[in-house]
Amino acid sequence: MKFAPIIDPNARKPAPKPVRVDLRKAFTIGTMLWIVAAIICLILQHFGLVSIRVTLVCGIGVVIGLMMLVWEHFDRWDYRRLGE
Repeated sequence: MKFAPIIDPNARKPAPKPVRVDLRKAFTIGTMLWIVAAIICLILQHFGLVSIRVTLVCGIGVVIGLMMLVWEHFDRWDYRRLGE
């Protein structure tokens, strides 16, 4: 019966365990894209085609990407430490 898990919580299937993924690749690729965008914005800003705000957004994207890489490093370190 499809409504059995709603009516009786004991009839529910067990939830699957979360998958451990490597976020370093995603954060590295994202940070590299922000770096490329920042370089392009700096060049365009030199010619007066974009404002300083656009360049600042790219710079903040680089900083957040680096912070996420540091966070992932310590999160992975904790995960390995707790797994022992």
